[in-house]
Amino acid sequence: MNYSSRQVDSNQTGQHHQLQALVTKYKNAEYKKPVSTNCQRVFSRVEQIRQESEAPVILDSGCGTGMSTRILALRHPESLVIGVDKSAHRLAKGGFGQIFQQEANYILVNMNLVDFWQLCGLHEWNLSQHYLLYPNPWPKARHIQKRWYAHPVFPALIKLGGCLEVRCNWLTYAEEFKTAVMLHTDAVCSLDEYEHPDDLSLFERKYRESGHSLYRCRVNLG
Repeated sequence: MNYSSRQVDSNQTGQHHQLQALVTKYKNAEYKKPVSTNCQRVFSRVEQIRQESEAPVILDSGCGTGMSTRILALRHPESLVIGVDKSAHRLAKGGFGQIFQQEANYILVNMNLVDFWQLCGLHEWNLSQHYLLYPNPWPKARHIQKRWYAHPVFPALIKLGGCLEVRCNWLTYAEEFKTAVMLHTDAVCSLDEYEHPDDLSLFERKYRESGHSLYRCRVNLG
């Protein structure tokens, strides 16, 4: 299949002028968004498997069709890989039509990441690895707080630890993500242009075949 995807179009030049203020504000505040009973019920099944397996946990946040989760599970057979996406439609495109589904050494969960990350924090998860592959960049300047690193839930993401890797096709997003991480931790956050023929997700394949530059941020959060 040949892809033709447009480059990210933004009215923002450089890093957003409110970024540091927003990150600092949320870093010093407690996020108390209520989590629904249904989400807690689904998460309890994931938590039970995590505790029983005692395997290192790799979290694939925003897993889309589940392609990346399956690949990560094959690459890391010693780990429990958990893919989470809020879109039942995207998961169904990958052949998964349930709220919760377990296969081999991976689990796919249909849940909002805000709720999932909060519940992980409440249960004191300490990840081995954490992937955020091509999240929605929300490129319009007025949508800055919809980008994960400028969202109130970001401190919960940071506290999950592990080797965090973010990939995107918009340099500004990568640069802002790195800035936000550096405001939270002294750990070294690298940023590079990423080139690899083995695509982890359908988005990665689409952007690569469309000739986009792909960027990667990596940081070991311990």
